[in-house]
Amino acid sequence: MAKAFAELTFTPGVRGIQEKQGSARAYDRVLEATAPADATLGPHEAQFIAQRDGFYQATVSETGWPYVQFRGGPRGFLKVLDEKTIAYADFRGNRQYISAGNLTADDRIAMILVDYPNSARLKILGRARLVERGDDPDLLERLSDDQYRARPERAVVITIEGLDWNCPQHLPVRLTVEELQPIIAPIQQELATLRAENARLKESLEGRN
Repeated sequence: MAKAFAELTFTPGVRGIQEKQGSARAYDRVLEATAPADATLGPHEAQFIAQRDGFYQATVSETGWPYVQFRGGPRGFLKVLDEKTIAYADFRGNRQYISAGNLTADDRIAMILVDYPNSARLKILGRARLVERGDDPDLLERLSDDQYRARPERAVVITIEGLDWNCPQHLPVRLTVEELQPIIAPIQQELATLRAENARLKESLEGRN
């Protein structure tokens, strides 16, 4: 576990449960590490982020309630700007603006990125700022995808304060249609071949009659 992530998430309440459940000592090594807490993206994290077509994000409302939302888009729409910054185009949806509104009052954001086929997930904690289209059109252009029809209204730029690779235990294996295609393509080809062969046999039998 990364020290920066542990320092942000291991509150007194969390540490109390760890003590009761017997895991506190194992995490003491993380909190007591002499190396400074680091929350930077390396090549592995950058590649992982670039392959995602969606993620879960949580913000906090002014009434104190967490709000969790799935954000989806073309693969790679969440972009790494530098080792401490990621951003994505905020596409127009149902126009409730709950996440955007929450971030204007409390800029803290939590994200979970999941690779279901490979049972991997990355957790990110950061502080987000909203950049309207008119304020930085170059940034919106950089984050947009010409092949994706949805209209971006703004950019969400996130400064990372903590990140951690999550345990893959209990993570189900799921495949998108895109991920499933290479697996079923040989089966589809074999089926097409058998159908063509069956048609030829049928024609041959009909010709004999």
